[in-house]
Amino acid sequence: MRMAAWQTAGVVALAAGVVLALGPSAPVLAQGAWVAPAAEKSKKNPLPDDKATLELGEKVAKTNCITCHGAKGKGDGAAAAALNPKPADWTSKRVQAESDGEIFWKVSTGRGAMPSWKFLPEKDRWAVVHYIHSLGGK
Repeated sequence: MRMAAWQTAGVVALAAGVVLALGPSAPVLAQGAWVAPAAEKSKKNPLPDDKATLELGEKVAKTNCITCHGAKGKGDGAAAAALNPKPADWTSKRVQAESDGEIFWKVSTGRGAMPSWKFLPEKDRWAVVHYIHSLGGK
């Protein structure tokens, strides 16, 4: 059965309305590579890579990131099953190869189900970057 032109237009308008109504809360199923801007990639972590910074980063991550990224940062938190794309495995070679600036930008900016964490103090976000890098090979 063929739809009349006005019916097709109505279906298209309805679909567009649903997409617009859902806006940024709609699940993003087909995302491309998540690449930080070049200027962000080159940023250096201003915090020392020491025990106090790692403890702060772990505390912030365990408070804010564990639900999706899991207790050990493997992307297997309780909410991960419902997310598409899945949360990053911070222990993976891909994440570990990212620069401090890249990770800081992603944590700060967010994308899709990953919220922006800009409301956290900058020091906390940089500490999380050190913590994420400490998980390499674990």
